Amino acid sequence: MAYEGKGIWCVGEVRHGNLSPALFELITAARIIAEARGETVTAVVAGHGVTAKAGEIAARGADKVLILDHDALGQLVDEAHAGAIAAAAAAEKPKTILFTASLYGRSVAPRVAVSLDGALASGAGEISVSDGTLTLKRSAYASNVIATVSVNAADGPEIVTLAPMAFDRSPAGDQKAEIVNGTVDASSWTANTEFVSFSADENNEVDLGAAEKVVSGGRGLGKPENFELIRNLAKSLGAAVGASRAIVDAGWVPYKHQVGLTGRQVRPRLYVAAGISGQIQHLAGMKSSDVIVAINTDAECPMMKMATYAVKGDAILVLPALVGEINKARGNSVAS
Repeated sequence: MAYEGKGIWCVGEVRHGNLSPALFELITAARIIAEARGETVTAVVAGHGVTAKAGEIAARGADKVLILDHDALGQLVDEAHAGAIAAAAAAEKPKTILFTASLYGRSVAPRVAVSLDGALASGAGEISVSDGTLTLKRSAYASNVIATVSVNAADGPEIVTLAPMAFDRSPAGDQKAEIVNGTVDASSWTANTEFVSFSADENNEVDLGAAEKVVSGGRGLGKPENFELIRNLAKSLGAAVGASRAIVDAGWVPYKHQVGLTGRQVRPRLYVAAGISGQIQHLAGMKSSDVIVAINTDAECPMMKMATYAVKGDAILVLPALVGEINKARGNSVAS
């Protein structure tokens, strides 16, 4: 018997008490589908203590907010979160479930798809609906090809992960969504993973995958000590810290900062590349950025040619000057 689902779910993430704004990007995408099909949008959040986030979510464009609050969901154990979401979806039968293509979404979405016999499509940058069929576009082959994928789910829901920053965030409005506290039965899933402990990032850095602004450094910085200039600019801008593969391989910074085909693929509003020449694998990971600022002594390198704004100069000199100008502008703004 064919699966008869209705409605679009947007699955949000709460990380250590903080709601990821990527949920609001999912709501924007869901609205495109909902308007084409005449369906409703439900924002879904699983975790422990997440009931407190319901009011914040309710004003951002969903028709309903479904809260799955249980102490067994307090940590981001993939099997537990997937089990709770799949159980709720089996009861409610949404036609489409959207996740962000984050570490969380890339792990939880496939598990939910398997549990529900759904069809999974990943990394969508654009979506549309024609004659009721959901179609998405995603980059492939190092972002040199745009693949068009039609999602046809016969036995379960359509499950799609969306590229971070691919859609605008739904604005806050006056209309409030219905808030529903779902039932969570921890015995409905099997967790083969045991949570041991959590170690906080002492630098309290912005998450690279979902950042609106990214500042990245490369070999042109000269030596590891100079990478602190990247951190200083990132702090001034409220940006995430990125790096080229060359300096990650050299041990300057951890792999979590690597941008590129073999690292994190980002799509921020602003990408600053300091001392990065622009190897193809790095460009593949950031070339969809809205605005690219390149700082390099080589005006002919690929990164400078791709940049929206190219600054020919030594990053060691340009970065401190840029931080100084930003701080000065903020000081003048506060003073006025």
